[in-house]
Amino acid sequence: MYKAFYSLSREPFAKGLKTADSFVSAAFAEARARLDYLKKVKGMGLLVGEPGAGKTFTLRAFAESLNPSLYKVIYFPLSTGTVMDFFRGLVTGLGEEPKFRKVDLFHQIQKAVLTFYQERKITPVFILDEMQLAKDLFLHDLSIIFNFGMDSENPFILVISGLPYMQDKLSLNHNRPLSQRLVMRYKIEPLNKDEVAGYIRHYMSLAGAKHDVFSDVALGAIASHSRGWPRLVNNLATHCLLCGYQAKKELIDEEVVRLAIQEMGL
Repeated sequence: MYKAFYSLSREPFAKGLKTADSFVSAAFAEARARLDYLKKVKGMGLLVGEPGAGKTFTLRAFAESLNPSLYKVIYFPLSTGTVMDFFRGLVTGLGEEPKFRKVDLFHQIQKAVLTFYQERKITPVFILDEMQLAKDLFLHDLSIIFNFGMDSENPFILVISGLPYMQDKLSLNHNRPLSQRLVMRYKIEPLNKDEVAGYIRHYMSLAGAKHDVFSDVALGAIASHSRGWPRLVNNLATHCLLCGYQAKKELIDEEVVRLAIQEMGL
């Protein structure tokens, strides 16, 4: 509906945006730099942020930047299962048929990682998302599974991602063995007011907009109500386009933003 009205070739804030087209905010650039550092030194890293901060998108951009002939990415977002589910998930991600006993799964994982790294010259990259939901026993086993050569080598990259209180969980005494092994930590911050305006204009331009569709006042209102979180910016900007189309307004102003906010219940 609104695409034709605003002469857009595609939806500007859809979920399936290409990572190559991403808006490079200060937080996104810093997160990528931290992940690239982890890529060089290997080992374990932590990436946290509020819901809608762009954690998963950042992880996807990082994963897609890796040469598949040098890195094997295993993305595992299921952190609410049992420890055995976790073990089996990692084994499956490594291309193996999971065995039944925990000790056998442990050896399967370690052997598969070493085979990739030493024989095939491929570094396994484990991305564990939504880890704020993981039980402490789950976290405790991480430091055991990824202990290679009596903790003398890191033939892998492991990124733990979750909400900010994941940092609090790791600060507890019984999780210190895992916390102490983290070589990278970063918390993604929201976009500032200027970045929200740049973000919206960037994706509108990629969608084919030939002129500014959002007024400066509208951009400021979106930044204020979304608090700079990318997912909320996407949702609110999309609702503004819908409301603007319904009101037949070629330039989205503060009135359209207020209407969109009311419809979204913000």
